Amino acid sequence: MPKKQFTRELSKMNIEEGMPSLAEASVRMNQFINESQHSGLRVIKIIHGYGSSGVGGRLRSGLRQELAKRKQNGKIKDFIPGERFGVNEETLLYIQQYTTLKVDPDFSMQNPGITVIILY
Repeated sequence: MPKKQFTRELSKMNIEEGMPSLAEASVRMNQFINESQHSGLRVIKIIHGYGSSGVGGRLRSGLRQELAKRKQNGKIKDFIPGERFGVNEETLLYIQQYTTLKVDPDFSMQNPGITVIILY
């Protein structure tokens, strides 16, 4: 009898739902980050979509720019763009530290419509 594979998806928020403006999406993301930190989560995932232009949308680029600022200011530990969310040099330490990363369905799927956020 084959073993059952268990998957445990990261806690996530679909920020693109309802097609918000970048400002509204930013508020949603920041609330999700704050709530997640207060509840003790260390790894979360946001779904921002890729955008319909074929080169990445406003939400994707704008939210990632904001995450870069939050990382620089010490408000988050790091973030992993979905297209790099897999086994590689920049994520190896996090994969070892947070085993839930490897069992997330988006792991190694090169999905540019998501971003994984590492919290303190």
